[in-house]
Amino acid sequence: MVIPAIPLVSVCMTTYNHEPYLRQAIDGVLAQEAPFGVELVLGEDCSTDGTAAICREYAERFPDRVRLVTSGSNVGWRANYRRTFEACRGKYVAYCDGDDWWDDPSKLRRQVELMEDDPGCGMCFTRARNYYQTSGTFTPDEEEHFTDFDRLLLRLTICNCATLARRELIARYYDEVHPERHPEWLTDDAPMWLWFAVNSRVRFIPLFTAVHRRLSVSVSHNTDYRKRIAFCDSLMDISLWFDTHYGTGRNRFRILRRRSSVALWVLSFCGPVSEYLARWRRDVAAAPRLLLCPEGAGLLVKKVLFRREKTKKP
Repeated sequence: MVIPAIPLVSVCMTTYNHEPYLRQAIDGVLAQEAPFGVELVLGEDCSTDGTAAICREYAERFPDRVRLVTSGSNVGWRANYRRTFEACRGKYVAYCDGDDWWDDPSKLRRQVELMEDDPGCGMCFTRARNYYQTSGTFTPDEEEHFTDFDRLLLRLTICNCATLARRELIARYYDEVHPERHPEWLTDDAPMWLWFAVNSRVRFIPLFTAVHRRLSVSVSHNTDYRKRIAFCDSLMDISLWFDTHYGTGRNRFRILRRRSSVALWVLSFCGPVSEYLARWRRDVAAAPRLLLCPEGAGLLVKKVLFRREKTKKP
């Protein structure tokens, strides 16, 4: 068997039950126009639909460009994410989940050029559009994109499918942070990019190159408001951990306020008043200064008035 030459870039694509979307994700990688080697590493976690068959098809059709990582049993999203990364051989690693896709064939070329010219840059990212699967509509991502640690703690404006990072630094992140020891963290990309903001320079390319598919039900996007709150809480808990371990702790109250205001904003639309009050009390108990912040009482008034308006309607 001929072993393909080591590429400059590895694309880490984890996939589970992505049959309707996976071909678009893979084709976006294979369409990249780059004067260097690019390999696609597919991490398939024993899907219950036709995802595995699609992975095998591409690996057989493009044996010099596509490699498949899988096993006989489901290992879960975090272990699949890690083992797929570890199979990547390139100097640089780009991420694209099996339900997202790239729509600019020059994405990798532009990012590699930047990284090669700036050895101190550990990771760069571009803009990404959001595609809402239910409605079939597109929206742009955040207007502001942050690259510094303090602001990323409060609002992570990095879309995972738009990134390119140095493999050696990703390996250091895993060895140093050990995300597997934090089952309460519901994502692996947020802590990774926060770590990069501390340990290297992060740079932003203001071009749209990728599309983040938003499904009606996923870990990060959910129609169940309690699950939406749980994911946002997890992001802020990650930020609190990083502020403690890599910052000075000066952002702690700002993070707690952000966590509380997001939850209360969701609860101002959803759930009973008693649930809103219970969450507010819990947040104030953790940070008494929150009682002086206007959003707690303001959103409660909005919730009560909104409920009254709804009951008035015939």
